[in-house]
Amino acid sequence: MVKHIVSFKLRGTDKERREAAEKFAEALMSLPSQIEVLKSMEVGINENPAEDWDVVLTAVVPTMADVEVYAKHPAHVAAAGIIAPLRESRACIDYTFD
Repeated sequence: MVKHIVSFKLRGTDKERREAAEKFAEALMSLPSQIEVLKSMEVGINENPAEDWDVVLTAVVPTMADVEVYAKHPAHVAAAGIIAPLRESRACIDYTFD
């Protein structure tokens, strides 16, 4: 199995960033029922005002090749579009686990 962990830093006011993060999280949480290779999805919205990053997701797929299947799926592309106008930075790590 592969864990795909992505953090996003958004730009805009606190309210704009929070609203976008909440819409993004809702869209992401609907993806396991739409993308066959996606075994689970967890999304967290930062609650610590001392930190700069806004939202993190952890997706689990069977293989590293499935990360690309997930990333290119139209439902994922649409979800990513929710935060695209506010996205300042993105950090990602993918690793295999048992």
